[in-house]
Parts: sequence; structure tokens; C-alpha cells
Amino acid sequence: MKAKIIPIIPLLVLFSIFFYSCEDTTYKEYLGYAPVYLPYADLRATITVEQNVDLKKPGKIYFKDNYIFIVEELEGIHVYDNTSPASPVQTGFIKLPGVVDISISGSTMYADSYVDLVVLDVSDIANIHEVGRMKDILPYTIPQTKTDYPTGYIDSDKGVVIGWNLTTIKEKVSIISNPYPIYYLNGGYKTDFSSASVSSSGVSGSGVGIGGSMARFGITGSVLYVVHQSNLKVFDITNKTAPVKVNDLYPGWNVETMFLIDKKMFLGTTTGMAIFDISTPTNPVLQTFFTHARSCDPVIVDDTLAYVTLRMGTGCGGNLNCLDVVNIKNISKPVTVMSYPMVSPNGLGKDGDLLFICDGSAGLKVYDSSDPKTITSHLIYAYPGIMAYDVIPIGKVLVMIGADGLFQYNYSNVKNITLLSSILVVK
Repeated sequence: MKAKIIPIIPLLVLFSIFFYSCEDTTYKEYLGYAPVYLPYADLRATITVEQNVDLKKPGKIYFKDNYIFIVEELEGIHVYDNTSPASPVQTGFIKLPGVVDISISGSTMYADSYVDLVVLDVSDIANIHEVGRMKDILPYTIPQTKTDYPTGYIDSDKGVVIGWNLTTIKEKVSIISNPYPIYYLNGGYKTDFSSASVSSSGVSGSGVGIGGSMARFGITGSVLYVVHQSNLKVFDITNKTAPVKVNDLYPGWNVETMFLIDKKMFLGTTTGMAIFDISTPTNPVLQTFFTHARSCDPVIVDDTLAYVTLRMGTGCGGNLNCLDVVNIKNISKPVTVMSYPMVSPNGLGKDGDLLFICDGSAGLKVYDSSDPKTITSHLIYAYPGIMAYDVIPIGKVLVMIGADGLFQYNYSNVKNITLLSSILVVK
């Protein structure tokens, strides 16, 4: 076998550039936001379940086996026994730093914890515990901060960034002219990319739970999908406590949400809807990309129609607030059926002809969508006093999460939709 020879001249040139770059530096001192770190040892400390923890900053919702799981963004997961939707019972709070999304297969929960994928056994709600962890498998993300001052150097070796502290920063920097705001992360420049049966004691060992339309985690069979920004990771969870990463794909830029149905995956992005064939679950294949104006973009699908909400006024950019109904009968050539103006639409859900839309500050809206061309002419019910975020319709009970908490509605009689219960945010 021939030895690989590295030309000496390019090496000398590379070394000279390196040493020149090292000399071309200076120190600067400025008022800015210094990163606040959570060391990896603390991130990976033993997961605990606490009691009587108030709901303060609700995020994603998930439903399985009469249990509702509410993510307290970046802090943990509230667990409620919802055997009686009129009186849900708090059973505990899973303290899990950095959690945003979850998904459950059988009695095994998968959750993000900043850069880690954590596996939890939830078969016994009184004894939820960690049974697996894949370290450093998820993207190193940076939390949002104000833009009135610059941000300091980020050293990922110190841990994950959990916040920012406005202070005087002194650091050694390279003299580089760049007109765009950047973070410096361990030697590489990165743009700011901060910006889903009854059991008496626990979750059963069969089936998959139900997430909302804002979910970024999804499970089909023995495959777990995790999407974040421009990255789609595929895990084989045949051995549920020991996921194996089998694929790592680039599905497009600024992917926000995932919806799985039959053998299709629909990804909502800030610029359109990506449709993947997942007939071979471990190898998603892009079939088509339906482009829309730049905006935040949750999507759900019912038969041959996709329902997409577009929202402005966020990090997604854009200037549209609307509901788009898209005909996907010909999956390679989606066609817009109708576009309806909205106030600030977020998540959405559907049960038969009933379409539930979380229209932000305009509240929860319930429409008869039997005619996709006249949806907004058939408003059945509206709750304008609620800042609505996402919904899960199941068994004639609508589970809705919003800025003010969790609300459940009985819609078995569409002419008399009634509030069953609420779990309010404690401020």
C-alpha cells in the first residue's frame, strides 16, 4: 500500500498563514452579553421528579394513555393524569435542563436536553427515571438575547449556554471585518440560529403518543426523527433504551415543525413545506418542496389536503399572517386551494371537518372546514380572550396550550363547545 504524501509547500503556506493569523490579533474590552454556562456535569446529573411545581412557561404538549405532558421550556416536563379531563391531576415534574421537545414510544420517552438525547422510562409515573443518554448528538444551540449590545465569545468546552449576563467583556479577537452579527464558537464563526387507553399507574408499553402541530420530534415504528433548523437526525430505536443514529440529513434551512402521516413526513420551514417519502423509515427521501412566502410554518395533513399557518413578527421573518390550504393529491405538484387571512396563527389541529386554529392574540378558533374554499365563512366557535399556541384534538376533547396555561374543551356537541378544565400559569 502506498504511503500518502502531503506536499511540503502547501504545508509551509498553511503554517505561515496560521502564524500570521495568530499575530494579527488584539484585545478588546466592551459592554456586552457574556454567556452563562451550565457545565456538562450538571447537565448530566441525575434526573429528579419534583412535586407541586407550578406551570410558568408552557411549551410543547404531548398526550399518551390519558397522561398529558407539558414542556416547561428548557426546565422540565409537567405530568398530569388526565383520566378525567374535567379534573386533571398533577403527578410530578421531571426536572430536565434544556428540554424543548418530547416523543413517546410504548413506555419510553425521548427528550432533548440541550446537546443530549435523553431516554426516560415512564412506565411508572411515580418512578420516572433515565435509562439512556446519547451525549453531544444534538446541535449546540445558542439562546436568544437582546440585540442592544454585542455578545461575547462562546466556549462550548465550558458547557451549554443557558443565558446571558450584561457585563464588561475583555477578550482576544482576530481582526476580521464582517458586516453580519456573529457569534464566535470554539474557533468557528456561526450566525445566530436561535430563534411538538387508561393506565392507573403509568404509560403503557405499546403504541406511540400524540404531539401537537409544533412538534420537532416524531416516531414511526422503530424509528425516531429529530429535526432542528437545517438538520434531520434519524435514530433506530429497536432497542428503545439505546437509540442508534442511522442517518443525518439536510432537509433545508430553518425547519420548524414535523408532521408524520402514513408513509409521509411533512416538514414546515420558514420558506415552505418539505414532503418526504418515509417508506423506508431510516432513509427519508425528499419528494417535493412547496414554496411559500417567508414566515413561521406549522403544518398538518388530512387525506389530500395540507393546512399550513404562516405567521409574521418572529425570528422567522416575513409579513404574512394566514392559513393556506394546499391540495397534495399529486404529491409532486402541490397546489394552493385557498389562503385565508389570520391575526397571528400558531398551531392547529383537525378532527373530521372540524379545524382548530390557535390564532395567537385572537385566541382559539373552531371552523367547519368541509368546504376548503369557504373555511373562514364557517366559524363555529371563538375564544378571543386566550393567547393560544397549540392543540391536540382527541376523543372529542380538545387539549390546548397557550401563554396562560392548559385548557380542555368538550366538543362532542359542536353547537355547545364547553370548557372542561384549565391549569393556569403562575406568574
